[in-house]
Amino acid sequence: MTKSRNLLADHFPEETPVQSFFSVVIARLRQTARLMCGVPDYETFIRHRKTTHPDEPVPSYAEFFNMCQIRRFGGGPGGMQARCC
Repeated sequence: MTKSRNLLADHFPEETPVQSFFSVVIARLRQTARLMCGVPDYETFIRHRKTTHPDEPVPSYAEFFNMCQIRRFGGGPGGMQARCC
């Protein structure tokens, strides 16, 4: 996954505190929107995997998305249902 590009970086090489603040706010809003849809943040997942499971391979974004969907809606091994209805 590519890092989001700062549109003002071409004109202002260094971020001001206000730009930095808004970058953090936008990143948190994106993360919140994804969590509301049932998809955890991939970057956070990667950091967790690298620190707690360094010897295991890191899944691609597509594999991560499929894992989240199976965990949320079921359909995993044996037809496991993760929801009540």
